[in-house]
Amino acid sequence: MSQANPVILAGLIQSWCRQDTDKDILTFVQIEKSGDFEDTTRSYRQLWSNGQRLAAWMRSQGMEKGDKFGIIMQNHPEFVDLMVASSILGTVFVPIDPRTRGDKLRYMLDFAECKGAFVAGYALAEVESAWGTEEGRWIATLDADGSRYSRIEDILAAPLPSPELAIESDDPNAPMQILYTSGTTGDPKAILSSHGRYAVSATLPAVFGLTEDDCIYTGLSLTHANAQVVSLGMILHAGIRGVISRKFTKSRLWDITRRYGCTFFNLLGGMTTAIYAEPPRADDTDNPVRLILSAGMPAAIWEDFARRFGVRLFEFYGAAEGGLTFNPTGIGPVGSCGKAPPSMQLAILDEDGNECRPGQAGEICFREADGSCPQLTYFKNPEATAEKTEGGWLHMGDVGHVDENGWLFFQYRMGGGIRKNGDFINTAFVEKALSEIDSVSDVFVYGAPISKGLAPGEKQVIASVVPLDYESFDSAAVFSACREKLDANSVPDFIQVVRKIPKTASEKPQERFLLEALDIEADNVFKQERRS
Repeated sequence: MSQANPVILAGLIQSWCRQDTDKDILTFVQIEKSGDFEDTTRSYRQLWSNGQRLAAWMRSQGMEKGDKFGIIMQNHPEFVDLMVASSILGTVFVPIDPRTRGDKLRYMLDFAECKGAFVAGYALAEVESAWGTEEGRWIATLDADGSRYSRIEDILAAPLPSPELAIESDDPNAPMQILYTSGTTGDPKAILSSHGRYAVSATLPAVFGLTEDDCIYTGLSLTHANAQVVSLGMILHAGIRGVISRKFTKSRLWDITRRYGCTFFNLLGGMTTAIYAEPPRADDTDNPVRLILSAGMPAAIWEDFARRFGVRLFEFYGAAEGGLTFNPTGIGPVGSCGKAPPSMQLAILDEDGNECRPGQAGEICFREADGSCPQLTYFKNPEATAEKTEGGWLHMGDVGHVDENGWLFFQYRMGGGIRKNGDFINTAFVEKALSEIDSVSDVFVYGAPISKGLAPGEKQVIASVVPLDYESFDSAAVFSACREKLDANSVPDFIQVVRKIPKTASEKPQERFLLEALDIEADNVFKQERRS
């Protein structure tokens, strides 16, 4: 039998099977309504065997190398089985957040040219309504009682194919998946992502100092690049045991890490503020976690967060399209995203493409160390690809600056900054102040040009707040607490009370939905009363 290429996911799993066939590499956790934990494990051998069964079934549906199919489910073990199956066949999988609905869901499936979809029961009605089963399309379900479609459970119970299916391709540049961007500021774009791009995760354990004695946890969605590359990719490449929960839960995060001995996990943006807003507990430091990889940890809570939970923070910056910086624990300044690795160049460019001086804000951009532009393809969108790579740089669409020592500081997403009364408002400080109020469960701060007479480009500060008790929320007390902790310009102009902050699969707050729902005359919106 020929040597498997570990750059290809199926080749990686096959290689591990030859070394350590029955190691339980993955534990999938579901928290029941009762609060009890239910878990399922996967060994490398199970991933390979299940991948073979699913690949054989897809082939029976006419799926061939290069064909696309959707995966619409939360973090079930079958999600990873399907990734392996796709890699065996050389097909391209399209992960879609199961919360996606209506026209957007239909668009994502159709734009990617999916010939079929694997759908969890809780998303099936939406898929049927939005996409249907027109001739030539197929659907297979998971946990869907009474379904008229093929069931993944039955496929996995079938005998293994004989002879064993061979891996169709060992080309690292071949497409592995189509990843949709988060769409926090507009409709998502589709990134055509290769096997080689996924294999970059093999280099990360050494960067973070992880060994086989560690245990990696994630509750981020596998429909997003972060959970796939940073967490699952490291687990599978390095043979480090991993724990993946069905979905992220801030209230049970530390319970999960204690139960399964997790020593490392990853947090993104709004997740940090949400966790920090949880009421302090006496056992906050009683956990096995030694290192948290954070992206967008607000400098305002950085040291308090680390001290409260007894952890070290390793900050990074990156995106599904590429670009990467690291700020290892205790190396760079608090609040910095870090510096680019030796394989990349980082630059802050102004509107004319000139490099900004230290401290001057501009767009964060990257290129390879040899001066070439990173490879990127937006599926069926050459215009967007050209714009993203204009001038030979990968343009991140984020505003930031570097200090005199070259450390990167993220400021805001282009189009998402708040300038008020001539000053730039640091939303992290506003969110920290709000998250420390006992009555606040979650918060996201954004800007909106509501009042007349604002200077061009200026906005007012809107705090979208999830209260612990929606019915008894005391807006006056919250405004009062903000005035005690913040300068007058940073106190929110309006508090928008919501049941839940809409977030992407990567837990990024979706500002546009909050903005669409904002009505300053509505009962759930409170205006700050100015004091003389």
